[in-house]
Amino acid sequence: MIYASIAVLALAVGIVIVLFNRLVMLRNRFKNAFSQIEVQLKRRHDLVPNLVEAARAYISHERQTLEAVIAARNRAAGAAQGAAADPTNARALKELGEAESGLTAALGRLFALQESYPDLKANQVIAQLVEELTSTENRIAFARQAFNDGVMGYNTAREVFPGNLIAAGFGFGPAPLFEIDDRKETEPVRVNLR
Repeated sequence: MIYASIAVLALAVGIVIVLFNRLVMLRNRFKNAFSQIEVQLKRRHDLVPNLVEAARAYISHERQTLEAVIAARNRAAGAAQGAAADPTNARALKELGEAESGLTAALGRLFALQESYPDLKANQVIAQLVEELTSTENRIAFARQAFNDGVMGYNTAREVFPGNLIAAGFGFGPAPLFEIDDRKETEPVRVNLR
């Protein structure tokens, strides 16, 4: 009888250990996935000033658009630092998503201007920067998908029985998804040809 009780207790402790370790592994996996997003966002944020500087020579009279891009880039870079400090912070990820959406909208206005200026469109440096930025956008999308997949796996593991008991007992809180609204409405571009 005592051996059976010890065996049941050992089995229960073993299950708790396995479930606890699985939650830790899944949490670390999605945190690592966020670090991949962070790398790509830094690359994006580093490319934007170069693009603006290259475009400045061709569209200096579109100063407002250029300044809006830089301001949006600075907001996004600051939000990225806040989210990187704790990728489990839903508010920080929401702020980052909003800041990145703003940067996407500002870049969209700059790209629309590029279409209106043949010299700007033909510039090889700008074309290369736009190509790198497009490539980086794709990498961000893939990294964001991997992060969100990791978050979904973690959240599922902490919500199903008996993982929910372990998660509640050991303080494994929910993890937020990272969403960027790529469909954000943008203002129409005003081109001044004076």
